Amino acid sequence: MASAQADVQLKDFQNIFRLDGKVAVVTGGSRGLGLNAASGLLQAGASKVFITSRKAKACEEACAALNALPNKAPGAQAISIPADSSKVSEIERLVAEVKKHTDKVDILLANAGATWGSPFDTHPEDAFTKVMDLNVKSVFFTIQKFTPLLEAGSSKNDPSRVIVTGSVAGIGIGTTNNANATPGYSISKAAVLHLARNLAIELGPRGILVNGIAPGFFPTKMANGLIAAIGGPESLEKANPNGRLGVPEDFAAAVVYLCSRAAGHVNGDTLVLDGGKMLARASL
Repeated sequence: MASAQADVQLKDFQNIFRLDGKVAVVTGGSRGLGLNAASGLLQAGASKVFITSRKAKACEEACAALNALPNKAPGAQAISIPADSSKVSEIERLVAEVKKHTDKVDILLANAGATWGSPFDTHPEDAFTKVMDLNVKSVFFTIQKFTPLLEAGSSKNDPSRVIVTGSVAGIGIGTTNNANATPGYSISKAAVLHLARNLAIELGPRGILVNGIAPGFFPTKMANGLIAAIGGPESLEKANPNGRLGVPEDFAAAVVYLCSRAAGHVNGDTLVLDGGKMLARASL
């Protein structure tokens, strides 16, 4: 009986998904999945969420919407710091600006990304370079430059978290053999998910857990063009075992989970958010 009682008395389980007082940085946070995640982080208790993307106006509008949330913690705020993550000098400036507000960062969501659709035979070099620079190089250096702040607030029992946004196109095969082919994007997302696995081993002993999320189709500004080109939302929903595409809560909840105590022993993993679509494709 005593053993059974010990087994069921889980430590503060009702708050296991809470992020009270945590400080987060979200790159690519002014729209789409990044903005969804920022909303989830604030509603889960984060005290500060720094929103960064290339366009200052978009960052300001995102922060205004986030700061109007009715159920965030008292005093919690979203803070706009525009920066072009494709440039290392801009990442360094971003870190310096964040330091003006805080002496630690608990959560880093490296979400900034770009895509380009073009046939393989005519895929332009500048487009390939742009996608690789933003989707891989910028993620590496964003994590590198923020590591001192991530270490500052971490401990063995309360590690900091890094999450990178990949894609199912980086696990299976992306769009091929048509005018909207995305070879550079698919390669970049495979690379960034493998980067997360490498950094999990590099940074885990330093109190930083690193994981990846691989979304399937979510209707966002970046994805909507491709969704329309390959049949539209209804066609994709019918082909999905879950019967629908991703919604904002799916991504936000996954980010909150990976940043919470609930995922305190998850490191170097990739969480696939596609409703089972990759498995359905493999079964054909």
